[in-house]
Amino acid sequence: MQEIISAIAKVITAAIAALGYWGVGIGMAIESACIPLPSEIILPFGGYLVSTGELSFWGTVLAGTAGGTVGSIVAYYVGLYGGRPFLKKYGRYVFFSEKEFAVAERWFQRYGELTVFFTRLMPVIRTFISLPAGIAAMPFGRFVVYTFLGSLPWSILLVYAGVKLGQNWEALTPLFHRFDSVIIALIIAGVIFFLWKKRGH
Repeated sequence: MQEIISAIAKVITAAIAALGYWGVGIGMAIESACIPLPSEIILPFGGYLVSTGELSFWGTVLAGTAGGTVGSIVAYYVGLYGGRPFLKKYGRYVFFSEKEFAVAERWFQRYGELTVFFTRLMPVIRTFISLPAGIAAMPFGRFVVYTFLGSLPWSILLVYAGVKLGQNWEALTPLFHRFDSVIIALIIAGVIFFLWKKRGH
C-alpha cells in the first residue's frame, strides 16, 4: 500500500510542479469527482511550492477550491442523472425503496447546506458527498455555494500546513491516512447496520 501511495504522490507532485495552479485545480477536480486522488497530497505540496516562492498562497487556495467545486458538480450530475434512476430501478435489491428516497430528499431540502458544508471538512466523506446530494436532487445553486464555502477552509488548512512544513510536507500524509481508516471503518459499519436493520424488517 505504501508503495502505491508513493507512486501516486510522485505523479501528483510532478503534475503540480509542471502545471502550477492548473495542476492543483485539476488534481482537486479529480478528487472531488469521486476518484480517490488524495487532497492530502495535492494541497500540502502546493503549500510547499508557496514556501519556495513558485506559487502564491491565495492563488493555490483558490485553485484548489475552484477545482474541488468543479469536480463536485460533475459528481452531483452523475448522481442526479445516473445514480438516481439506477437506484429507483434497482434500489429494492439493496433495500433502498421509495421511502428512503423521500427521507433523503427531505434531509437535503432541510439540512443540505449544513451537510455539504461540514462534510467538505471531513476526509473520505468529502470526496463522495456530491453523489448523494445529486441523487437526492438538492437544489443545484445551493449545492454549488455550500460546496465552495466548505472546500475553502479545507484548502486554506492544507495549503497553510504545506507552507509551514516546507520540504517536510509529506509528514501530513500518514496522519490523514489514520483518519481515513477510521472513517472508512465507520462507513462500512453503518452500511452493514442499515442492511441488517432493513433485512430484519
